[in-house]
Amino acid sequence: MEADGIRLNKFLSEAGICSRREADRLIEAGKVKINGQAAATGQKVLPGQSVTVKGRVITASGRKESHKEKQVLLAVHKPKGIVCTTSDKDRAPNIVDMLDYPVRIYPIGRLDKESEGLILMTNQGDLVNKMMRSGNAHEKEYLVKVNRPVTDDFIRKMKKGVHLSELDVTTKPCFVAKTGEKAFKIILTQGLNRQIRRMCKELGFEVRLLKRMRIMNIELGDLKPGAYRELSKKEYHQMKEAIKGSSNLSYKEHKKELSDGR
Repeated sequence: MEADGIRLNKFLSEAGICSRREADRLIEAGKVKINGQAAATGQKVLPGQSVTVKGRVITASGRKESHKEKQVLLAVHKPKGIVCTTSDKDRAPNIVDMLDYPVRIYPIGRLDKESEGLILMTNQGDLVNKMMRSGNAHEKEYLVKVNRPVTDDFIRKMKKGVHLSELDVTTKPCFVAKTGEKAFKIILTQGLNRQIRRMCKELGFEVRLLKRMRIMNIELGDLKPGAYRELSKKEYHQMKEAIKGSSNLSYKEHKKELSDGR
């Protein structure tokens, strides 16, 4: 560990506990302590200090041992009804418990409870952080079924970008193509909260099925709901090459870096 310490969210991420974003949520919820005292967001862990998450001890030496674990990267078919957060607030079964994988892994990004399809899970903290940065513009492809016939006007507006009144933001232009009377596929490079559902709602449509089919070069294929597979060496190397130049900084860290002129 660095002599001047390491940011707590990075510490937990590299220990394979959760992503940096999830770590910040746990810290804000008072679930993380340093030397028995509730930790604060942005706090650093100093050499010799002990960190606990929900009562589980994660020491500096334990963190070093975590690097000896086999690196895991799985493609998982998340079923409808399963949540991707491990928050105590959601009573629904979560994807970590569903898989019950022998090594502690966590999802890269999210799919909402009502959605299904491909999600990647790993114990590699830096990989999560690079792929979670919205500015890195990694493609995600979805199959969507709605409650009424898809029109040319609907496709045109979805492609151009839709203003989401709830978030007060307009979505980026994207690829959209009709695949059936009441179905279409869409490829996004941003990940706003419940983005596709909100886009459809703004245009008077209701989503009946939302299934993620692809993340970057990784495809869902014929993977059954609840099942998983390890990425092939080819898939892994193609993905690593694609994110090679991506930032693994959090939004706040990136903003500080820019303001410091680095």
